[in-house]
Amino acid sequence: MKKNVERAELLKDMIQEAIEDGATTVEEVHQHIAGLPFDALEKLGLFEEKAGNLRDKQRKTIGLVYDTIRKVNQEVGSLISEQFAALEDARTASRNMDSIDPQDD
Repeated sequence: MKKNVERAELLKDMIQEAIEDGATTVEEVHQHIAGLPFDALEKLGLFEEKAGNLRDKQRKTIGLVYDTIRKVNQEVGSLISEQFAALEDARTASRNMDSIDPQDD
């Protein structure tokens, strides 16, 4: 049972890392694509000042979305780890209770 919990914890860690890496990669692509219209506006000399401000606001907004995804991933991982620990504690308590001789009372 302990090996199963350890394997599940390892699998959880691997999934959590994949989500983290995936979110970062998708964010980078998203930021690049979202910046293309601003690049075009700046090259044309249109709305240069406004384009820069809007680009900054957009980058921050997109960043907040992906930060939230990473935070949720982290919180879910912590919650799952806590459940694994509780499972292990319950298993240990059960073993300890089974080892108590009722005639000792």
